[in-house]
Amino acid sequence: MIRIITIEREYGSGAAQIAAKVATRLGWKLWDQELTQEIARHANCEQSAVAQREERRDPLYQRLLKSFALGSSEGYRGGPPVEMLDSDGIFKISQRVVEQAAGSGNCVIVGRGSQHFLQHRKDTLRFFLYAPTEDKVRRLVSEGNTRAKAEALVDTVDRERAAFIKTYFHTEWPNRAVYHAMINTAMGEDAVVEAILSFMKQDKLQKAAANQPIAINQ
Repeated sequence: MIRIITIEREYGSGAAQIAAKVATRLGWKLWDQELTQEIARHANCEQSAVAQREERRDPLYQRLLKSFALGSSEGYRGGPPVEMLDSDGIFKISQRVVEQAAGSGNCVIVGRGSQHFLQHRKDTLRFFLYAPTEDKVRRLVSEGNTRAKAEALVDTVDRERAAFIKTYFHTEWPNRAVYHAMINTAMGEDAVVEAILSFMKQDKLQKAAANQPIAINQ
């Protein structure tokens, strides 16, 4: 039985709103900003600090600093470890938080690598939501961004997500094979919600059919 839905998304595709609607329709727990809050709690830091770094690689200067701190033989040997909130730490905490959320079941999880962390669970449906560039820009402008900023965000956020997936899961983004369906949100939020829920209904029908006794005519 399906107990978990993961939703990966292109930035600006409306996935947050769609995930919230799916969770409401099912009466399930939504893990979106709540994931960021939980990761921040485990990391003992501000939520804003996690939000700036999750689903991203560390910036180049931080990667160089960490590499130097860990590998330099001059000045660091025997010294105290350099403490920093980095992508490696957030990744490890994210995996733990996602797996804990999944363990409770009946939840919709948005991003944070959940589609890969949970890809071998049989009780999980995994979706990827995308949209035409102009639709994404228009949605971000409607949320208060300038058009120039919206266009920049559509490009840069997805490039950062792709780099994150490549670095930590060693695969391309989106990795089509991991999803049960990839849905264009240009069809409208409500239509996407219905499409996702239709997978749930199909799963229930298949389980019900499997539990029916087989009649044998003699």
